[in-house]
Amino acid sequence: MKKCGLGLVVFALLLLAARASADVWSIDINGAIGPATADHLSRGLQQASEANAELVLLRIDTPGGLDLSMREMIKEILASDVPVVGFVAPSGARAASAGTYLLYATHIAAMAPGTNLGAATPVQIGAPRLPSVPKPEGQGAPDETSAEPATAMERKIINDAVAYIQSLAQLRQRNAEWAELAVRQGASLSAEDALAAGVIDLVADSDATLLNRLHGRPVVMDGAERMLRTEGLAIQHYAVDWRSEFLSVITNPNVAYILMLVGVYGLIIEFYNPGIGVPGVLGAVCLLLAMYAFQVLPISYAGLGLILLGLALMTAEAFAPSFGILGLGGIAAFIVGSVMLMDTQLPAYQIALPVILALAVFSVGVLAVALGLVVRARKQSVVTGVAHLVGAIAPVEALADGVVWVRLDGELWEARSDDVLAETDSVIVEAVDELTLLVKKQG
Repeated sequence: MKKCGLGLVVFALLLLAARASADVWSIDINGAIGPATADHLSRGLQQASEANAELVLLRIDTPGGLDLSMREMIKEILASDVPVVGFVAPSGARAASAGTYLLYATHIAAMAPGTNLGAATPVQIGAPRLPSVPKPEGQGAPDETSAEPATAMERKIINDAVAYIQSLAQLRQRNAEWAELAVRQGASLSAEDALAAGVIDLVADSDATLLNRLHGRPVVMDGAERMLRTEGLAIQHYAVDWRSEFLSVITNPNVAYILMLVGVYGLIIEFYNPGIGVPGVLGAVCLLLAMYAFQVLPISYAGLGLILLGLALMTAEAFAPSFGILGLGGIAAFIVGSVMLMDTQLPAYQIALPVILALAVFSVGVLAVALGLVVRARKQSVVTGVAHLVGAIAPVEALADGVVWVRLDGELWEARSDDVLAETDSVIVEAVDELTLLVKKQG
């Protein structure tokens, strides 16, 4: 028992030593910022807090991203009980647009040489405008350096973004004037210029150099000053796990778009041929995944409504043919809705035009096949009901008490004719009067 207890103590000490040797948690923010990035950061900060990490090293290299995801990440950073150090690295990286806001939110901001930050204008405002006709001198010619928004909605968006980044700058005691320029005019700075302007706190060429320079540096946590102890600490990299990878895949606008269409077509096939099971189950799963993705993506409900209307019209064309009117209208609504679906100008969150065209062509093909089957069915002779008996040839089966009986489709029918018939004759059906066939002798 004593040996067992001693072994447990030694094991616990080894665990503590291993834990103490990895007190710096490194989280990478690479690529466009979206729901998957926000989820990855949130869970990384939570696990770093549970591990009593000394600090979190947030390595940033992003062109920007979704405003909603960026604000969720900033809330997590501001609420973190572990100091967060933003580090734009490696050389050649950038913290553009949403990345600039993230860097301002961190407790300590650092950059590697050869990096840059800025261009924080919201993309809806920062999109290039059409050139205007220049006004003559003295008639209020516009200043080309002015970034004043043109509409009331643009002014609201830009002023909200300015106030947000200025609040972060004041919280971390960084350059608030340049932050406003980054939003209003899309200004950018290199690492050295950012340090000189008071936008960042440090410039370091590597993680190790940064940790050495952070040792003994004070940070303010919950209103109290705290000294960082980073000398000799190892770095534990918080890798992207399967959950974040899966979330990243399904929140890709192209994947979410395809999932929605697979879901809708699966349900249509199941309703058209009930009892198969596979299309219905697959369609329901895909549709639910698509709805989850759309919940966290900036979608236009008008675009989504047009897509669903287009699919409904194309389906109606297949079930109640209008010789193309409903189908063509459905295709037009489908394409326009697909283009409008993503309510953002970020290239990383736009549906690729080839994907839209490919699925539109596929829908047109399905519609053409359905219309072809309908036209072929209309050209075929009637094979159900009594109408298909007209024109049929039947032999006379028997003559009994003045009643003529003929055999048609394996059944005996009472027949009436103006001709004199014998049992060896064949007759042609001219009409059907309730349960009596009106026939004439085959010539």
